[in-house]
Amino acid sequence: MTSSAPALQRRAIQDLPDELISQIAAGEVVERPASVVRELVDNALDAGASQITVRLLAGGVRLISVEDDGCGIPREELPVALRRHATSKIRDLNELEHVGTMGFRGEALAAIASVSETAILSRLEGEDKAWLLEARSGELRPAARNRGTTLEVKELFFSTPARRKFLKTDATELAHCIESVRRHALARPDVGFAIWHDGKLVEQWRAVPMDGSVDKNDALARRLADVLGDDFVANSIPVQRTSASSGITVYGRAGLPDAARSRPDQQYCYVNQRFVRDKVLTHAAKSAYEDVLHGHKQPIYALYMEIDPARVDVNVHPTKIEVRFRDSREVHQAIKHTVEDALAAPRAALLAAHAETSTPAALAPEASGSGTAVASPVAWQPSVSAPRPAMKPQLQYAMPLQETAGHKVNDMQALWAPMREATTPSAAATASTFEPNTAQTSANPTQAATEIDLAAASPAPATHEPTTWPLGRAIAQVHGVYILAENAQGMVIVDMHAAHERIVYERLKEQLGNHQPIASQPLLIPATFAATPQEVATAEAHVDTLHVLGLEIAPFSPKTLAVRAVPSTLAQGDAVELARSVLAELEQQDASGVIQRARNEILATMACHGAVRANRRLTLDEMNALLRQMETTERSDQCNHGRPTWRQLTLKELDALFLRGR
Repeated sequence: MTSSAPALQRRAIQDLPDELISQIAAGEVVERPASVVRELVDNALDAGASQITVRLLAGGVRLISVEDDGCGIPREELPVALRRHATSKIRDLNELEHVGTMGFRGEALAAIASVSETAILSRLEGEDKAWLLEARSGELRPAARNRGTTLEVKELFFSTPARRKFLKTDATELAHCIESVRRHALARPDVGFAIWHDGKLVEQWRAVPMDGSVDKNDALARRLADVLGDDFVANSIPVQRTSASSGITVYGRAGLPDAARSRPDQQYCYVNQRFVRDKVLTHAAKSAYEDVLHGHKQPIYALYMEIDPARVDVNVHPTKIEVRFRDSREVHQAIKHTVEDALAAPRAALLAAHAETSTPAALAPEASGSGTAVASPVAWQPSVSAPRPAMKPQLQYAMPLQETAGHKVNDMQALWAPMREATTPSAAATASTFEPNTAQTSANPTQAATEIDLAAASPAPATHEPTTWPLGRAIAQVHGVYILAENAQGMVIVDMHAAHERIVYERLKEQLGNHQPIASQPLLIPATFAATPQEVATAEAHVDTLHVLGLEIAPFSPKTLAVRAVPSTLAQGDAVELARSVLAELEQQDASGVIQRARNEILATMACHGAVRANRRLTLDEMNALLRQMETTERSDQCNHGRPTWRQLTLKELDALFLRGR
């Protein structure tokens, strides 16, 4: 016996009342008190405010008051401001497509007023009194106030108790409100912000004057230091770049790799001064850090992009936190190249140039991870201002090592170029040991990349002080792993394998990176795997791209792919897993980006195997040659895996270890 479902009674189609429409809209626009704060601060900025004060009670649930000194609202327009889709920001479709204001939808105030007790107090410049409008009653009466607008929102969600139950504790809601104001403050250093909670001042960020006396980047650095802390500025470098082809300008600050965090809680992206969360921008910034971050660390940055409003659609999400770009690829390249170029400059080369004008410890990567640098490399010149007696040559005595402890170099031919002159007996003896096959060197670019040019360690003229070299002069080797060097600031400790690995990697990228496909090795037995229709289509559409990557993936059947060749350096890996990962990236990302990343991964593997190993005995000349190459190699502050290659210990820190001066 089956029971039939009860018949549904048909309901007539009719228009919803305005209040219910506004409450439905409030479900999208007003998620929590922080959403109200964001909308009201947007309006204050659009009104030209130079000082914005936010007052909260109970985390914004009992009261949200936003005061500004903007242009104000005329008396006759106050009732209109609370209507749905009423705004002064746009008039037609053309203005919508070129919107340059923070708000434009005209639905926020109506949605907020439908779920709270809202009042607007405003006064225009030149009027003798302000006017107060109660949204619930519609009463309009005169009041006292200076020029500007105050908007009060009391008892949020009082008319929708179910929504109020989803709110968190007052402390949590307060934190979200502060974060909302913080995002605005980072974009507008010319505007002052103050946040009060339960009658107490919680945060205050004073406006930075923009009258021409302060540079734009300096003003931004001051605001970043005020809002995010001095450590953020100390651990970041300024970035600035304008693309001639696209006209996109990117500026801000990118964090040093040493300052990376375990969470992405200090990543801020702005498009035309609007804070956004966008996958294109996030992926571009992350791609710029691929070569220099260790493990799953998250970089810190505050990046600002200026683009023609017609080329970005901000009318995508009710909260206006998401955008859509007309050409996402050019935006991705603009962000990535700007950050990459800034991170490429080796900080070691800047140490000596700023030794007299900056604190040395702020320029070198120290054990605590703090430090500053600049975006563009500065050509370092030896100081000749105060000559001192030249240091006496120091001999390094060989440490007792077993013959089997050294690095085997038969597969890479040789790691070191022969010395042009033997400056010491020990150096000459060691140089003869490392002499490579010169006939094969010229024909093998991989081998050439692994050599250390000993000419870089040739003695400087007597008028040049050796300790003014950025990374100093090598004085010893510790356990065959670390190089100790002395510079003008104190002592430098270098991980020789990590440093040489980066040098070899950058050379391989330059020599092999963009000139020829990656060498491949055919598989004796093709590796087959069940493929999805997307994987089959991707493999057929990107045959040339896969060939450049050293892969040969061909259809074996309508639902099966066969891997017939893999890169030579990855021949011992899992061919199927490699094929799947490459096809997945090709499906989601631009082919050129996938090729570059895959090529860099292979070159990084080659560099790791080609770099000098631990327990390798080096002469002072070889150590100095390594230091000189580090000073001129891009990204030499981190190895290919993101680990630091050198650390600076200043004299002050050394004195503190031994309690000197106490």
